[in-house]
Amino acid sequence: MSKKPKITRDEKRWELILEGEIAPESIAEHREHVIAGFVKDAHLPGFRPGKAPKEQVLKHVGEAAILRETIQHAIQHELPELLAKEEAHIVAAPQVTVEKAPDSFPATEPIVFTARAPLAPEVKLGDYTSIAKKHNGDKKEVEVTDTEHAETMNHLKRERARITKVELGLTPAEAAEEARKMEEKDLPALDDEFVKSLGYESAEKFSETVRTNIKTEKEMKETEKRRATMLDEIVKDSKVSYPALLKEYELDDMESRMKDDIERMGLSMEKYLAETKKSLADIRKEWDEPADKRAKMRLVLAHIAQAEKIDADPARVENEFTHAKAHYKNASESDLRTHIAHALRNEAVITWLEQQV
Repeated sequence: MSKKPKITRDEKRWELILEGEIAPESIAEHREHVIAGFVKDAHLPGFRPGKAPKEQVLKHVGEAAILRETIQHAIQHELPELLAKEEAHIVAAPQVTVEKAPDSFPATEPIVFTARAPLAPEVKLGDYTSIAKKHNGDKKEVEVTDTEHAETMNHLKRERARITKVELGLTPAEAAEEARKMEEKDLPALDDEFVKSLGYESAEKFSETVRTNIKTEKEMKETEKRRATMLDEIVKDSKVSYPALLKEYELDDMESRMKDDIERMGLSMEKYLAETKKSLADIRKEWDEPADKRAKMRLVLAHIAQAEKIDADPARVENEFTHAKAHYKNASESDLRTHIAHALRNEAVITWLEQQV
């Protein structure tokens, strides 16, 4: 009989830690299973496959290999039963460290090992509806000041001046510098003739469109700010425990996105790290807090979706999936569909939260 294991939890990494041992008499049984497997698979000269004598197979394989396989076989077969008795919800294969093992057979000492198994996340939602209502009630009416409008119009005038100077033969850098130095009174007008070339009815209509666009952009920023504040409070009001591997997934995703961005700039990851004088490990350490926030956010949104029976629109999932396949031809279709479905479901949850008044 094996000794009753010691079970603890690593609350920070949200892992179950099982310290157990396998008794010598159990090791003997596992050894016989391992030897039977070696005999069945043996291909020794002078014997048909699987028909070599046991003694010959033992001599050919060697005691060290048999003992190594016996230890692995024992843990693989007894650990699941030990975990099942704990009724713990495990989400990935345990990481096993053998602390002590017999060095010969017959075994007189047990196999002593430690297994760390990531636990399923636990989320206790706070009062997300009340939090959403509070933030939705704090909506501010966005206005565009005359100063903001004038600054934008002047920026567009400088842009027109820059383009004109490029057309006259200056380099883009020279044109940008000259346009930047021009006084406001010398900037080209955004008159009817010019705005009509852009497809607008008149300078007045163009000015109105600019004001509307400024307002739209300010509204979007205000919405994003209010949404971020609301979601942050909902996450903080919830109790979230999750295994460390979920943060690793987030860090891997952040790293992958950074690599894509760097490659689009025409740089290699190695060159970028050399220029910034940082290692990838340094960068991932800097991301620790954002990755933790992302992991908790995903879990909270998923649980709200479950509680409120919110899901992504199937037609939209299919449409987005078809579009994404054309851009990510080497991606796994099942992974891509799942990613899109989760993203759209989270978007639906946020929309639902913003409708609570």
